[in-house]
Amino acid sequence: MPDDEEWEEDFMRDYEDDLIDGVGFADPGGESALRAATPENPRDQPCPTCGNENVLTRIDVNRGYQCDACARRDERGGP
Repeated sequence: MPDDEEWEEDFMRDYEDDLIDGVGFADPGGESALRAATPENPRDQPCPTCGNENVLTRIDVNRGYQCDACARRDERGGP
């Protein structure tokens, strides 16, 4: 069984492999494709679809994403 140091190294290697643009997902394992907010990547941008303020990070905007509510609506064909 690995000791704590080996476990932490394995965890960090796996975590870093999951990063996209240097940032992990806001809801790992969930439905959202949005990036986690960080000091360098704050959630301070509006959704281009609905206009809600402070729902996207700069990386989300650069990738052309919309907020989770708009994405769910579009993906599920709802109003």
